[in-house]
Amino acid sequence: MDQHEIAEADFNPGRNPKKRQGSFKDSVTVAPGPHENHGVLSKASTLDMGEINTDDRFRRLGWKRLVVLLIVEAVALGTLSLPSAFATLGMFLGIVLCIGIGMTAMYAAFVIGQVKLKYPGIKHYADIGRLLLGSFGFYLFSFGFVVQLLLVVGSHCLTGKTAIVAITSSNICSLVFSAISTIALILLAIPPSFSEVAILGYIDFISIIAAIGVTIIATGVDSPTRHSAWSAWPKDGTTFAESMTAIMNIVFAYGFAVTMPSFMDELHTPKDFRKSIVAVGIIEIGIYTFTGAILYAFIGQDVRSPALLSASPTISKIAFGLAFPVIFISGSINITVICRFIHGQTFQHSLLRHINTKGGWITWLLLVFTVAVLAWVISEAIPLFYELLSIISSLFVSSFSFYVPSILWLFLLKEGRWYDRQNIGAAIANLTVFLVGIIMFGWGTYSSVSEIKRKFESGEAHRPFTC
Repeated sequence: MDQHEIAEADFNPGRNPKKRQGSFKDSVTVAPGPHENHGVLSKASTLDMGEINTDDRFRRLGWKRLVVLLIVEAVALGTLSLPSAFATLGMFLGIVLCIGIGMTAMYAAFVIGQVKLKYPGIKHYADIGRLLLGSFGFYLFSFGFVVQLLLVVGSHCLTGKTAIVAITSSNICSLVFSAISTIALILLAIPPSFSEVAILGYIDFISIIAAIGVTIIATGVDSPTRHSAWSAWPKDGTTFAESMTAIMNIVFAYGFAVTMPSFMDELHTPKDFRKSIVAVGIIEIGIYTFTGAILYAFIGQDVRSPALLSASPTISKIAFGLAFPVIFISGSINITVICRFIHGQTFQHSLLRHINTKGGWITWLLLVFTVAVLAWVISEAIPLFYELLSIISSLFVSSFSFYVPSILWLFLLKEGRWYDRQNIGAAIANLTVFLVGIIMFGWGTYSSVSEIKRKFESGEAHRPFTC
């Protein structure tokens, strides 16, 4: 039995798949919408993917809104850590790595999108694990999928607390502010449809651009008198662990691939994802390179993480105020992705799967609350913004956004032998992506854990669950 047969036999045994008609050569089984029963994974290489989806609240996402969702997923907190990464790596390496890692991540995202087109029954990244390794793969990928997004939401809780402290200059226990951040995330995560959430994404994108713009202008005006010089090369005394932690923060900024299948499941024309990837690539590489380089040039080695803390106290308050939407909207979208996955898996055989029913809404709201509280616990257990992003990247982004997509190409997309003439280019590209991901996973994890341990031992980090 090959992996295609495994997928169809194992995805949802005993279920009656729903078939929809379209212009295609052979009858193809597809998965129902998020409000219906989950169907089976299926191969759809000859199907016009624009004819799969029905016109309901879970099939209204266009490619432009997908661009917004993917940008919001990545640009938010990733941008705020990049100037500090530039300060560690130097201007030259910072720019080269921003562009190089960005192009690698975009290619890997394209591979994931191709897998979703070929197997439309995939609803979340965890389903890809079943295609590769059966039930074991599904549970393995499910664990990584949920944990990565929980850690990301935790970083939003941490940033929200930092923002409120910076704005209020209050001596109230910071645990109170982290609780307020968690409540804000819960309220914004209530809508279950990505097409509805994407509307908030426009506000989110404007928010981060405004916050970064204010910080750049203010630090640029203040640069000649307050800040230290920048360097083209890594600062003196930079350790291997510090360098890898900085690189992993750049990797984090491109870590949106884990949510791609979830978002694509609502696309009314899934094949349009290609437009979204091109747009996201151009926008993200441009924003990251520009933001990291300019803020590092203006602030120099004194740049902090999040970068908004590097401006004067007054400007920091203004910038964090402008950044409130991006902090909370981006975090809430990650909560929605987690809850859509868990809710769909838990209640797939129950009427509670219908979120528009009373029981469905109750279970949905309880799940949103539980996920947000777990993320808050994580944010207080690892109260280091820069290092938390690094460990997310090394453990999870390195796999879901880099070396796993290259494996997907080899086993699920490749036609013929890898060394056939038509496959040589893709084989080289995927081998490169695989090696980059493996290096990030090994060296990145070691470096991230080492830095967290060092900061706790040296007293640079405050103790967990304290004011």
